Amino acid sequence: MKLIPRNPDKGVYAATPDYLHALEVHQPERFLYISGTMGLDPDGAPGTTLAEQLDLVWNNIRAILASAGMTVDNVVRTTSYLRDPGFADANQNARVAALNGRIIPTTTIVAQTLLEAWLVEIEVIAAA
Repeated sequence: MKLIPRNPDKGVYAATPDYLHALEVHQPERFLYISGTMGLDPDGAPGTTLAEQLDLVWNNIRAILASAGMTVDNVVRTTSYLRDPGFADANQNARVAALNGRIIPTTTIVAQTLLEAWLVEIEVIAAA
């Protein structure tokens, strides 16, 4: 599989350092679409802080990826749903750290979550 970042310098606004406009994926054998995953522990309890929930959500994503024989290196896109716009920087930093500095296309949406205690939810597309 070959990944080609696409950030054109004409006709579109500049991408930020933590963001790609597009990622071209050549010859993947399979895709994994991960549902919105929350910062819940194995018993279903949410972390008490945003930092705890971001840690839990990425641990959960890693476990789901591993069940498909993948790692965070296979992640080609994320969508984050945040309860509060003030969570954007922490979410960005957690994503960049979880992906070991690898930059991918991503979207962040501020939305009311189903439960007030759920601060962040992240869905992922991975390819292998």
